[in-house]
Amino acid sequence: MRLQIARRAARGVAAAVLLTSCAFVVAVGATGAPQDGSSSPAAIETESPNPPAQNPAAKTESPPLDPRVAPNDASHWRQFRGDGTGRSSARGLPLRWSETEGIRWKTPLPGRGHSSPVIEDGTVWTTTAFDEERSLRLLGVDADGGELVHTIEVFTPEAWQPGHPHNSYASPTPVAEPGRVCVHFGTYGTACLDPEGKVLWRRQLPQEHEVGPGSSPILWRDLLIVHCDGVDSQFVVAFDKDSGEERWRRTRHFMDERKGPHKKAFNTPYIFRWGPRHLVLSTGATHTSAYDAATGEEVWFVRHEGYSNVAMPMVGLGLAFVNSGFVQPKMLAVELGGSGDVTADRVRYTYAWQVPANPSPLLIGRRIFMVNNQGNATWLNAFTGESIWRQRLRGQHYASPLEAEGRIYSWRIDGSGVVIAADDSYELLAENELDGEIRATPAIADGSFFIRTDGHLYRTVTAVRPADD
Repeated sequence: MRLQIARRAARGVAAAVLLTSCAFVVAVGATGAPQDGSSSPAAIETESPNPPAQNPAAKTESPPLDPRVAPNDASHWRQFRGDGTGRSSARGLPLRWSETEGIRWKTPLPGRGHSSPVIEDGTVWTTTAFDEERSLRLLGVDADGGELVHTIEVFTPEAWQPGHPHNSYASPTPVAEPGRVCVHFGTYGTACLDPEGKVLWRRQLPQEHEVGPGSSPILWRDLLIVHCDGVDSQFVVAFDKDSGEERWRRTRHFMDERKGPHKKAFNTPYIFRWGPRHLVLSTGATHTSAYDAATGEEVWFVRHEGYSNVAMPMVGLGLAFVNSGFVQPKMLAVELGGSGDVTADRVRYTYAWQVPANPSPLLIGRRIFMVNNQGNATWLNAFTGESIWRQRLRGQHYASPLEAEGRIYSWRIDGSGVVIAADDSYELLAENELDGEIRATPAIADGSFFIRTDGHLYRTVTAVRPADD
C-alpha cells in the first residue's frame, strides 16, 4: 500500500489510494500559511505505513507540541465533543476506573440510544428511544448525585423507518446552553426545551435516513444549525433558537451523481472564525462546504469521495481537516482562505492510511491523533501528514477519543478503554473497563468523565492531585 501526500493535489490525485474509512468557535490566522513559518511541503510519495524507526526525521523536523491548554470550559460540556474539539481544560480526571473502583455513581438509563451526554448547570442531558412504544425522550440526570430527574417525551412517531443494528433512533447528541436544551431526532423531529422540560418549539424535517438518524445539532449565537443528509434530500438548515423559525437553508451539491444510499451522511458541523465572519464547516457525502454561519452563503467547498460521513471536521494551523467517509476514508488537509471550488488548488495533502470512519480525530497543537474503527491509532504531523507513530489498540472503536491534561482517552465498544500520552513517543498509561457497550462519546466536566453505556450512565471520581501539580 502507498500513502499519497500531495501539496495542493489535483482533484483526481486522492483517488490514487483508496483505503477503508458533531461546533467550536476558534480564531485562525488570516492566511492559509503554516503558523510556525514553515512552507508547504513539496509533493512527495512514501511507503505506508512508516514505522518510527524508518522515519526518524518526522519527529525532529516537526514543530514542538503546542503547550496551550484546550479552551473547552471545565464546568460544562454543551454539545457533541464538548465544544467540537474533543479537548478539555479540566483537571483532576482519573487515570483508572472500573465497576469496583473510581466510580462516583452509576445510574440505569431507560430505553435505547447512542447519543452522547451533555452537561449544563448541574444536569446531564441525553436522549433515548422506546422502540415498542414509539416514544422519543429527553433524559436529565443530576450531575452531583446521579438521580434521573427528567424523562420528557418529545416526539411520538407514527411509525419507525428501517434502522441499523449499529444505530438507534436516538443517536444525535443534544446541545445545551443556559436556559435551553435542543434535541434532534432526524426525520422524527427537532425541538428546543427549557431546563424544566417545557417544550419551547417543535419542527419536522421529513426525509428518508435508510439506517436511522445520526447528525447532532449545534448552537451558534441565535441559531440552531442542523444537518439533514438522507437518501432522498440533503441540506443544512438554521433555525431561530427562540422561535423555531427557519432562517436559512442550503442544499448539497453533486447529488445527481450518486445513487440514494451513497447520498447520506451523519456529520456534525464545526464553526470557526475566519476574518470578519464565522464559517460552518459542513461535511456531506460528496463534498465539504464552508458556509457563512449568519446567512448560509457558501464561501468555499472541496470535493471528495465517500458517503455516510461521521467523523467531525477540524480547523487549526490555517487548515481544515475533513474526512471523506465510508467505504475507504481519507483525511484531506485543506488550506483556508479560498473561495468557490478549492479542490484543485488548496488541498495540501490527503492521508489515506487507517483513517477512521466513525471516531472523530483530535487536533492537539501541531499533531493529529486518530483511531479507526478497528482500533489502529495514528499520531500525525498536522502540517505535512507524515506519520510519527502508529499503534494497534485492539477492539472496535465507535466513540470519539478525548484529550485533557496531555492524556488521550479512547474507548472500545466492549466497554474497555485506554489512556495514552499525547506525545511524540507512544506511551500506554492505563487500561480501564466497564460493563456494557460504549458507542456514545463520553463527556467531561468538573474533573469527571460521564460515560454512557448501552444500559447506564456513569460518573467517575475526581482524582486527587498534589497541590503543586
